[in-house]
Amino acid sequence: MSQKQPKPTLSGQRIRTRKRDEKEKQDPLAFRDAIIQGLQGIGNNDLDQVQKFLDSSGSKLNYRLYGEYLFDVLFAGGVLAPGGSILEEGEKSTWKTTVCIFESNDDDLKAYVQVINKVIARYRYLQKAFEDEITKILLFLKGFTEDQRNKLAIVTGIILANGMASPTSLSSLFSETLVKEGLSLQFLTKVFQSWVKEKDFNSLSSSLRKAELENKLLEFFPPNKQTEEMFEKHFNAHGLEKLVAFQKAQQALGTRRAFQLQLKEMLDQETPVLKEIISTCKEEMKKSQLLEDDVVILVWKGLMKAVEWNKKEELVADQALRHLKFYAPLLATFTSQTKSEINLLVKMQDYCYDNMNFTKVFQKMVMLLYKTDVLSEDTIIKWYKGGHSTKEKLFFLSR
Repeated sequence: MSQKQPKPTLSGQRIRTRKRDEKEKQDPLAFRDAIIQGLQGIGNNDLDQVQKFLDSSGSKLNYRLYGEYLFDVLFAGGVLAPGGSILEEGEKSTWKTTVCIFESNDDDLKAYVQVINKVIARYRYLQKAFEDEITKILLFLKGFTEDQRNKLAIVTGIILANGMASPTSLSSLFSETLVKEGLSLQFLTKVFQSWVKEKDFNSLSSSLRKAELENKLLEFFPPNKQTEEMFEKHFNAHGLEKLVAFQKAQQALGTRRAFQLQLKEMLDQETPVLKEIISTCKEEMKKSQLLEDDVVILVWKGLMKAVEWNKKEELVADQALRHLKFYAPLLATFTSQTKSEINLLVKMQDYCYDNMNFTKVFQKMVMLLYKTDVLSEDTIIKWYKGGHSTKEKLFFLSR
């Protein structure tokens, strides 16, 4: 019986590992040493040479692996240990360099940011490491000196104003310790001042909205100072009056939304007693300190959104008139002033213009609200003579 012969093998054969399968031995201290030695050889006075050194080093040193350490050095002069102190390991001469943001003159801070921006532009994969660095370094504020914090705040404002990192990194300042000790507020104020100086307030307010921080600004204040009075006093004193106005506008917007939500819930539930809706709306108005001429618009919007309107023009008229007749007492509650009546009329005109099925119903709606004491004759005449909206005014005035 024949047996299967084993296949011949070559003795002494060396199996070569493919380069991509080789794992590079991590040596962050060697990377730090190379960067710091290179920067120390240039000095603080020649940022063009610093730029050239960092640019050329990217092809020799592993920026992809050690991006965090690179930015630690560029910001703080050395590798940061937890808490914000400089890591003191290895040769003492390479623990720290003075060629960094923390050791620079205030006049050179923007130039340092430009150096970092050019490095990231050359090595795009560093963007993620840079954003992570901003988030991390803000958590270490307590470990830095006041001068270092001020420089970091100015630089952070420039970075965020130019879109080099996301303003969501400011969420690091919600750290309980930083907030309680007032460091978050102090730092944030300096960031905002730097941001507005670099760009303008519109850039700041727009970015706060995108990062969903516009309604959280009070949370950066110490717990015992989280009041609107303290907010206004603090930022007015630091030349950020527009931020105070922005905060008030955000508050008003939130108040209006809360009112609309309350009204929507009652209308959706088809609260049977109209007096109950009126009473609740009056209480909300008083509690929220809303003005009557604002409330009547919110009520109008809520009423018109509460119905699924018929798409046929000949049927929507009866539907609208029945609906408004039932809720006329609600509208009348908030039209005790001429300004409120005018606001309601203009809003009705705009609504009918934007929803073409209602254009031919406008006159009938006005007549209905006049007969139900929502609108007065004097107000209608005032609207006709000049208080109207410019949207298709000739069409509406001729009805």
